Amino acid sequence: MNTKCRVLVVEDELPTQRLLKNMIQDLRPQWEIVATTTSIEDTREWLENNGHPDIIFLDIHLSDGLSFAIFDNMEVSSAIIFTTAYDEYAIQAFKLNSVDYLLKPISRESLEAAIVKYEKILKVVPRYVDQKDIRQLATLIEGGTPLYRSRILVPTVEGFLKLNISEVAFFHSSQKVTSAYTYGGQPHVIDMTLEKLEGELDPDKFFRANRQYIIHIDSIQRMETWFNGKMIVKTSPESPDKIVVSREKVRSFKDWINR
Repeated sequence: MNTKCRVLVVEDELPTQRLLKNMIQDLRPQWEIVATTTSIEDTREWLENNGHPDIIFLDIHLSDGLSFAIFDNMEVSSAIIFTTAYDEYAIQAFKLNSVDYLLKPISRESLEAAIVKYEKILKVVPRYVDQKDIRQLATLIEGGTPLYRSRILVPTVEGFLKLNISEVAFFHSSQKVTSAYTYGGQPHVIDMTLEKLEGELDPDKFFRANRQYIIHIDSIQRMETWFNGKMIVKTSPESPDKIVVSREKVRSFKDWINR
């Protein structure tokens, strides 16, 4: 199908944003990517100033909240293809007739399938999105069992690597660089801050020990008391430097261990 489309990409993870743009341009060179935005606020402002594109590729979890807030008091007539790194209970919700989704890391095949679905629906239904479907999906995610990140896209020299969260022993931040360490001891540099990760990881499994570390409960080998009421956490694999839990966090850390 050679229909020209205006496309808006809403994605706050830059590697995913670049990958998605490149694949769209490769699969549908006649389509125009009119803009990319990274937050709810920026997206609402762009839509108000530029009108509605034909398709929006929309990340659900943005840095300033769930992207459903974009639709508050705003009727959006664009097709919506959601992108998400979460494959928990609510994936079935994305199979609503008028809503499609792409699970990160996004593959060429899944993107092609979503585009073909859009093109087929466009032939019979010019206005693709039903606002009540969006509201239903928002209610399921905001009011149901929390969704937690299940994988991360890791930039590599050759392209990208899919890293499952279940493989990660801890996350380490140093000099504004965040790395995910697997249980095999392999570090992977990722384009995410610990602050963003902290809000997207299962709190039953991960704990923010300090400004440098988020640790998985299964990586903990032993804990040692330290001076001034602090605690040292030993992990496997071994961390690049000491993981020190502050005196103020020791109680919540112990409560987390004892859940």
